[in-house]
Amino acid sequence: MHTPDLRSPIARVHSLGSARSGTEVFVAQRLTAIALIPLIIWFMVSILSLVGADYETVVAWIRAPWVTVFLILLMLILFYHALLGLKEVIQDYVHHEILKTITIVSMQFFVITIALASVLAILRIALGGI
Repeated sequence: MHTPDLRSPIARVHSLGSARSGTEVFVAQRLTAIALIPLIIWFMVSILSLVGADYETVVAWIRAPWVTVFLILLMLILFYHALLGLKEVIQDYVHHEILKTITIVSMQFFVITIALASVLAILRIALGGI
């Protein structure tokens, strides 16, 4: 017996299911998770090696160019990964469309603001502002 195709004609033409962009988000979430593994291990090992260090030592560590780059990379990937995950949770569990839109926009603004503040804090230390 033939099962009818319930997709709209435009969806059939574009080969899009109801989710439209689920694959891209799924792949991005996995790639950011994979990228975070070595960055978080590096960060944890580095922080453990700095236990007991004085303020000047920690600031000197942050000011090393490669450390600054890795810290900024860690922050950007971490917050992007969080943004993707939080958006998925909101889309899955908030069913009122207006509330869903307001929540997603608010969450994105909040996460982007914290990410920007983190990067600026790292740059401020790295460039000698503290």
